Amino acid sequence: MYLLGYDIGTSSVKASLVDAKTGECVASAQYPDAEAPISAPQAGWAEQDPAMWWNELKEASKRLGADKLKQVAAIGISYQMHGLVCIDKDNNAIRPSIIWCDSRAIPYGNKAFEAIGKDKCLSHLLNAPGNFTAAKLAWVKENEPENYAKIKKIMLPGDYIAMRLSGGTVNTTVSGLSEGIFWDFKENKLSDDVMNFFGFSKDLIADIVPTFAVQSKVCAEVAKEIGIPEGTPISYRGGDQPNNALSLNVMKPGEIAATGGTSGVVYGVLGDVNYDKLSRVNTFAHVNHNQPDTRLGVLLCINGTGILNAWIRRNVAPEGISYPEMNDLAETVPVGADGLSIIPFGNGAERVLQNTNTGASVHGINFNIHKKAHLIRAAHEGIAFSFAYGMNIMKEMGMEINTIKAGHANMFLNSTFRKTLGAVTGATIELYETDGAAGAARGAGIGAGIYKDSDEAFKTLKLISTEKPVADAEEYKAAYNLWVERLNMVTKG
Repeated sequence: MYLLGYDIGTSSVKASLVDAKTGECVASAQYPDAEAPISAPQAGWAEQDPAMWWNELKEASKRLGADKLKQVAAIGISYQMHGLVCIDKDNNAIRPSIIWCDSRAIPYGNKAFEAIGKDKCLSHLLNAPGNFTAAKLAWVKENEPENYAKIKKIMLPGDYIAMRLSGGTVNTTVSGLSEGIFWDFKENKLSDDVMNFFGFSKDLIADIVPTFAVQSKVCAEVAKEIGIPEGTPISYRGGDQPNNALSLNVMKPGEIAATGGTSGVVYGVLGDVNYDKLSRVNTFAHVNHNQPDTRLGVLLCINGTGILNAWIRRNVAPEGISYPEMNDLAETVPVGADGLSIIPFGNGAERVLQNTNTGASVHGINFNIHKKAHLIRAAHEGIAFSFAYGMNIMKEMGMEINTIKAGHANMFLNSTFRKTLGAVTGATIELYETDGAAGAARGAGIGAGIYKDSDEAFKTLKLISTEKPVADAEEYKAAYNLWVERLNMVTKG
């Protein structure tokens, strides 16, 4: 008996099959092999066609093998957060999805923040609505009224995938609504303030189902096309960052998870309501949030992380070099890259900088000293420094960060990144054999009642390595302080 997890990412769809009894990941696949395209019709925009995600899911599923798919007992879905999918009366997407890194809606969210009131927004955990799903819907309402008029329901990307798997069942979760800034935590209901300010009808919101539950079932048409048994329960869904925390069994207050894919995230669990007064980090319902047991995720997101590494590989590194070879090349350069710094914020507005869109920038370059290896190392350090910068905000909220749990993947495979992050934060880094798709599969097991709780679901989670911070971190800290000084020059002028 297998559990199937899908991770609907920006660059690809990943699929994993987990043996429900042993916890072993028996098969894993992704599609496409190269990074999926993001459309940018204008500067600051970022869109993807929801139908592309569905096609990628089908192709990734085929790679798992027909015999294994026949033994799937439950399905879980992880998905890129904050995206807006609008469907019409026939359940077709009306326009491309406005995805997480699109910054066009910031002015709409800012107006809501001012009108509703900063204190009320933050204390009710509406965060600053700047660039979330609700603000993106407001942009559509004002700029594409003909599309807005066609909307039957709005969805998060994971809701859309669940709808396609089930053949038309449309629903969502409190966790999903909270990431869209639709949920009022003090009132424990859809936010009247947000809906009224933007003039949204509550009819646009899908039915709410529990995060862990039989939310819908695979329909006959999909069963025939993909090979998953008809009636298989879709029993879990979560945004990629709450799901990453689930994948690492980070479910209790004080626990920390991190990821370093296209974007970089640190995610800590709180057991009570708390918030950053400048809203540089965001607070959402964690996957196990359930009244009266408050479980909130404090999310620090840096848009320009792995995407910078990919850009460096395509445009700076020697032709044809692999990521491991690029990491080795960075290690030939001293800590601090001989005074070179890279600010990595080139993938849209950054919440950690109060929604400022600074762009990426290179500082201190010396034509007589610096080579490709220096640029690579400065990029890896700059990504780590951006993590540390955000973690300091979380520490200001009273969160202790002594251990960072992460999957053995993406930027955490990079030794320069790990050493730099550990040295500057003083945290031990634990890497586990898991990923978002495998975590979603285990989540499906919880929702379907195959596991009684997360501790049972993750008892076989495998620790790959533990890396304690370097003993002498002065060079790293000096490089970080220089990076912060240069960041302040960019943000403050």
